[in-house]
Amino acid sequence: MALDTEISRQPLTTYEGLAKMIDHSLIRPELTDEQVVAGCELAKRYQVASVTVRPCDVDLGVRLTAGSGVAVGSVAGFPHGSSTTAVKLYEIRDVIRRGAREVDMVLNISKLLSRQFQYVETELVQCAEECHKQGTLLKVIFENAYLTDELKIIACRISARAEVDFVKTSTAFAATGYTIEDLKLMRKHTPEGIGVKAAGGVRTLEKALEVYELGCSRFGATATAAILDAWKARLSRNVEQAAS
Repeated sequence: MALDTEISRQPLTTYEGLAKMIDHSLIRPELTDEQVVAGCELAKRYQVASVTVRPCDVDLGVRLTAGSGVAVGSVAGFPHGSSTTAVKLYEIRDVIRRGAREVDMVLNISKLLSRQFQYVETELVQCAEECHKQGTLLKVIFENAYLTDELKIIACRISARAEVDFVKTSTAFAATGYTIEDLKLMRKHTPEGIGVKAAGGVRTLEKALEVYELGCSRFGATATAAILDAWKARLSRNVEQAAS
C-alpha cells in the first residue's frame, strides 16, 4: 500500500533508530514476577526506549533497569479510562514517585463518546501538568476501536491543547488495535511536536517499519526480540551488499 507523501519518512538506517521507537510491553495481567524480570532484562539487552510495566511492578522495573538507559513506564486509568480524574492523578503521582518516567493514560472513553469534551480536556490538562512538573512523559490512549473518526480528531485537538507528549491508538485490550487509517488520521490532526504511538498489532519488522513511515515515533511491542533480531539481520545484509 503506497503511503501518502506528506507522512512518508526517510528509511531508518541504524539499529538504535528502530530500537528507540519501542516500548517493550509487560502489562498483561497474567505475567508472573519471573516473566517481568525476564522482560526487563530483554529490554536492557536490546536497548529499547522503555519498558512499560504494571503499576505494581514499577519498583522492580526501576531496580532492574537502573543505569541501562532504558526508561521505565507505567499506566494510569488502564485499560478502560473510566477512573475519576482524582484517581488517575493519584496513580500518576504514585508511579512517578516509584521511578516511572513515562505514563500511558487512557482518556475517559465514556465522556468522549458522550461529547463531554470539557471534562476530557480538563482531565488531560491536569494529568499533563502533573507529569511535566516531575519531568515525566504523558502518552494519552484514545482506544480508537470505540471511536468515530470525528471523535478521534477531537481527541487529537484536545490532546494538543493539553500539551501531552504522545497520542496513542489503543491499549491492546480492546477488540482491535492500531490501523493504518488511524495512524494517518492521528498524524494529520496532531501537531508535529506531539508524537504518535501505535499499539496492538506491531509484531513483525515489516509492521514496525510501516508504522514508522506512517509517522509514529513510538510503538508498543511484545515481539521486541523478533523485531530487532530481524532488523539486525537486515542491517547486516545491507552492509554485506554494499561491500560486495
